[in-house]
Amino acid sequence: MLMAHPAVLKNLIEQYETLRVLHAEEGSEAVRQRMNDIAYTLCVSTGTRDIDTALVAARHQLPGARPEDDSVLTA
Repeated sequence: MLMAHPAVLKNLIEQYETLRVLHAEEGSEAVRQRMNDIAYTLCVSTGTRDIDTALVAARHQLPGARPEDDSVLTA
């Protein structure tokens, strides 16, 4: 599987979290579509099927993540 660059993942996480904090899912069609696009890109980039798992997997790939601690991914 191809791995996304950590800088790309970090940017996607930040964009998604910002939109979530701003309640983008309740916004205009364009804003909701942007949030869906970012969620889809995170899922594809991490090889996952839902946004919550994608966020965990993406964070796990960032510098500073403890690679030996995969307890979050085994749930």
